[in-house]
Amino acid sequence: MMRRWHCLALICALSLATAPAFAGKSPAGKNRGTPDHAAQARDKAQLAFQRDLVSVLAPGGDPLRLLGAALLARPLFNQPPENSFHRLIERAAQAEGAGAAIHWVRLADCDAAADACPNKEALQQLLARAPDNAAAWLLKLGADARGMDQDAAREDLGKAAAAKLYDDYTGISLQALANAAGALPPPPATLDPAHAGGAAGMQAVLVYGLAGTQPQPSLQLVAKLCENAGEDASIKADCLKLGRTLEWGSSPLARSLGLHLREVLADDPAQRQEAKDARRNLVWQVQNFARLLARAPDDAKLAQGLLALARRGGTEMSLQLAALRDNGIPVEAPADWQPHKSP
Repeated sequence: MMRRWHCLALICALSLATAPAFAGKSPAGKNRGTPDHAAQARDKAQLAFQRDLVSVLAPGGDPLRLLGAALLARPLFNQPPENSFHRLIERAAQAEGAGAAIHWVRLADCDAAADACPNKEALQQLLARAPDNAAAWLLKLGADARGMDQDAAREDLGKAAAAKLYDDYTGISLQALANAAGALPPPPATLDPAHAGGAAGMQAVLVYGLAGTQPQPSLQLVAKLCENAGEDASIKADCLKLGRTLEWGSSPLARSLGLHLREVLADDPAQRQEAKDARRNLVWQVQNFARLLARAPDDAKLAQGLLALARRGGTEMSLQLAALRDNGIPVEAPADWQPHKSP
C-alpha cells in the first residue's frame, strides 16, 4: 500500500516540478549539459525581471502584495536586505489584515543548517490563528517527532484529527504570485523564441514553479504513524477521523493520504474499495494537470487560463479540478485506465 502512496506523492510533486521557477538553474540549463549563450543571456534576463518585480511590489503595506514579493524573493541570491525574503515576509506578517497563509510561508524563514526549521515563532502564530487547521497540527507533529517527544506528537495527532479542515494555503500563494507576476510586462529578452507561449507562458512557469516551494507537513510520517498503530484503537480512530478531513483537504497530497488511510484502516471492505477507486481518479487528475502545466510554455491561451484560475483564488485542489474542466478533461478516469507504475 505504502509503495503506491509514495508513487502518488511523487506524481503530485512532479505536477508542479514541470513548471520550474526561473531563479537558480533555468529549464534550458537543466535539459542541456551546458546552456548556450542565448540561454544564459535569457536566464540572466529572467532573474533580473524577477528582481524588478520584487522591487516594484515591495513598497506599500498590502499583506498579499508583500506575500507575492516575498515568494518571488525567496530563491534569489544577494538581495538587498530590505527586499530579502526574510524582511518581506516579516513585513507581510506585521501588515494589517495578514492571515494565517502568511505565517504558513513564514515557516520557511529559518536556518535549516542550524536545525531551526520550521520557524518556531511562525508555527506558534499559525496554531493560534488557525487552531482548526489540521495542517498546522501536522507540522507541529513533525517538529515534535523530530524532537523525540512522543507524548506531544500523540497529542498533536489528536488535535489534527479534531480539526475541521486541512489547508496548506498553496491557493493563496498562487493567487499572490499570479497577481505579482503581472505587475510588470516581461521584457523581450526574458522570452524563449522556441516556446510559443510568450509572456503568459513564462509567467505561468514562474507562478506555478514558485508555488511548489510551499512548506509542507511530513505526510509520510503521518502515514507511518497511523499504519503502525497496531492494536491501539485510539490511534486508529484518530487516524480514520483525520483521514476524512484530509480527503477534503486543499491539496492532492492531503487527499491522497486521507484516501490511503481509509483504504488501509477501514473495517468495511466497501469503504476500502471506494477509497481505492477515488485514489485512482486522483492520480488521473494529477497526471493530467501536470500535462497541462507542461504545455503552458507553448500555449499562450492555456497559460492565460491557468494564470486566471490562480488569480481567482481557491485551493490547489479546486484549481486543478477547474483547470481540467476548462480544458475538456474529465475528472474521473476512464474505466480501463490504470496509473503508471514505477519500474
